[in-house]
Amino acid sequence: MPVLDLSRPYDPSVPGFESSVARQLPADGWNARTLSFYSHSGTHMDAPFHFLEDGKTLESLPLEACLGTARCLDLGLVKPDSVTGPEELSAAAGDLQPGARLLLRTGWSRMHGTPDYRDKMPGISPEAAHWLVDQQVALLGVEPVSVARVSHYPELKAVHEILLTAGVVIAEGLVNVDQLPLDREFQLAALPLKIAGGDGCPARIVAWW
Repeated sequence: MPVLDLSRPYDPSVPGFESSVARQLPADGWNARTLSFYSHSGTHMDAPFHFLEDGKTLESLPLEACLGTARCLDLGLVKPDSVTGPEELSAAAGDLQPGARLLLRTGWSRMHGTPDYRDKMPGISPEAAHWLVDQQVALLGVEPVSVARVSHYPELKAVHEILLTAGVVIAEGLVNVDQLPLDREFQLAALPLKIAGGDGCPARIVAWW
């Protein structure tokens, strides 16, 4: 049973992450580091509180949405600063069952380490977000570090509010999505840290089939 890691390693190439030596084995008897994370750096998950004043925080995310069968939708190699609408999602998805978990294959993870990775990231449109809600999608995972374009704030805000208000769990910054099967469902585990009051945090996300 292959297990595919969909999480990016946290190293100096990840903006918002820092690591420093806290203890060393020769002097202190053990190795330990002090870690600092921006809560939406690298492979991470959003809580509704990220964009909703009264939204649920990380420790209240429904774990049922974070574990179970999932599908990968192939959107091709998307262009910088492009927007995916409901038509593209519908064509790639076909028939969906309520509670579906969807990961979008766009090839954008290959842009990591370039200025375009964040500044010209692709995203879904508000109309696509409404379509996902109408289909009762439980979880949406994407390769960019945001499900919507961060350089277009009204759109960014609208997409997150639509999804998070409806309880759609969001996972962002995925890697290795190109290795997921397209012709079958697979099992997905996407678990954030249990941070009280958290708006988002790093997550280890894996798939197997």
